Amino acid sequence: MTQAPDTAARRLVETLVINGVDHVFCVPGESYLAVLDALYDVRDQIKLVICRHEAGAANMAEAYGKLTGRPGICMVTRGPGATHASIGVHTAHQDSTPMILFVGQVGLADRGRGAFQEVDYREVFGGLAKWATEIESPERTVEVVERAFATALQGRMGPVVIALPEDILHDQGGPEPKQAVTPARAALSPAFLAELNERLSKAERPLLVLGGSGWTDEAAMAIGDWSERLGLPVALSFRRKDILSNDRPNYAGDLGLGCNPKLTARAKGADLIIALGARLGENPTQGYSLFDRTETGGRLVHIHPGPEELGRVWPTLMAAVSDNSLAALALSELKPGRSWHDEAETAHADYLAFSTSVAVTGAVNMSECMKTLGEVLEPTAVVTNGAGNFAAWLHRFYGHKACRTQLAPTSGAMGYGVPAAVAAAIMEPGRQVVNIAGDGDFMMTAQELATLVQYDAKAVFVVVDNGTYGTIRMHQERDYPARVSGTDLKNPDFVRFAEAFGLTAARVETTEGFRPALEAALAADGPALIHLITSPEDIAPGRTISQLRAG
Repeated sequence: MTQAPDTAARRLVETLVINGVDHVFCVPGESYLAVLDALYDVRDQIKLVICRHEAGAANMAEAYGKLTGRPGICMVTRGPGATHASIGVHTAHQDSTPMILFVGQVGLADRGRGAFQEVDYREVFGGLAKWATEIESPERTVEVVERAFATALQGRMGPVVIALPEDILHDQGGPEPKQAVTPARAALSPAFLAELNERLSKAERPLLVLGGSGWTDEAAMAIGDWSERLGLPVALSFRRKDILSNDRPNYAGDLGLGCNPKLTARAKGADLIIALGARLGENPTQGYSLFDRTETGGRLVHIHPGPEELGRVWPTLMAAVSDNSLAALALSELKPGRSWHDEAETAHADYLAFSTSVAVTGAVNMSECMKTLGEVLEPTAVVTNGAGNFAAWLHRFYGHKACRTQLAPTSGAMGYGVPAAVAAAIMEPGRQVVNIAGDGDFMMTAQELATLVQYDAKAVFVVVDNGTYGTIRMHQERDYPARVSGTDLKNPDFVRFAEAFGLTAARVETTEGFRPALEAALAADGPALIHLITSPEDIAPGRTISQLRAG
């Protein structure tokens, strides 16, 4: 069947093209075959990446949004396809990542009948997405998709979900798109900047906290250079360690899970905190205990692209709505007339001490392995991870050196790292891509290795295998010592598993064996996997199960 040139499906695809979309991540479905057919005609402009599970497709689209700052596009079918993909939407919402999920839907004529795989997507995704809608008038297709781009990119970035009733995709789609969406960007006012400069000039112990999404290389470099010139200590928010090089002499560390106690003390003792882009949610504020609501009104300057985040938890001394990059460029022009190099030196020394390798009981020291990772990888290498205690070793002991080199979910989603690595490897074949995954984390989306191989992409996967769901086991041993229930894992031979997909693979059981295995994996002609055997006793940096059981 040949489609007419002006159907809603074709208008949808035309709108993607004019807005610069170059990748679409999908699991195909009969409910949106008309869109897949329209994508065939632009296959030289949009690469259609066929995934093995909708969660993988959605996570790949989210990773695309993190890497590019443009909406990642995901397409799935109705019902189970959409609900599988919801994990990526949740991550995009928590992580402020631009993303658009297109979901096939039952025909308009059958809506409300409980038709096969019918779901009310406005209801299901209403709390997960910035906007969830359904195209009900085919002639408004371009309007709806353009609004999706604007919504995903403006203010606090995030995901949009659009349901596509199967029948209207064949109808006349209305006017064609004329131009790309240009999102609105708020900027700091001269009056705000002048007042901030005055307050900064009087601060004795200031701290700059950077976070959020949408950072440009120029803006990150500008505020990094500015803060370094002033000796202004900088902390990065949870899983935003790649905004600035961690080698900068004023870098104080990251405010996340397992935070350096000295950084926590520095934040508590700062007389002026400038938080740019960071929402200051639960993890960066150590379970909302880092600050006291009764006193933040006297020292917190909060700048964020989403007005709903200002004053949401913490009263402020000053607050402003601004795009993160525009705000960073504006701040980099301030001249407070003083510096804090002694504070910066102490803060960075505290970071270096905290990121020094720690002792372990087993044959593999993950702190040493993550140090080795930093020594071997190129500065622009992309490192991905999902969630689990294995990530604590990565975030504490691996230092990022360039912007957009970290793909990690602030949502704490297991299974994110594998598809994120696959997406990065497909998008940017010239960059090194390494995924660090726990054994439980890896198995949640391991089928996407097939996607990697199908597109001749190259990445290295390090599976940290301790035979347990480590984070839950740690809390279990703390609260219910020696009563192991529901956390032990029986794993496959990950070397043979990887080889079945066409990867080269090696098993590593000692710290000394990691470097040669990593170097060999990076030098391999195609993708590779390292099966890294660790002891469950070394449950987290500086913590063992025996210590937890002893109280």
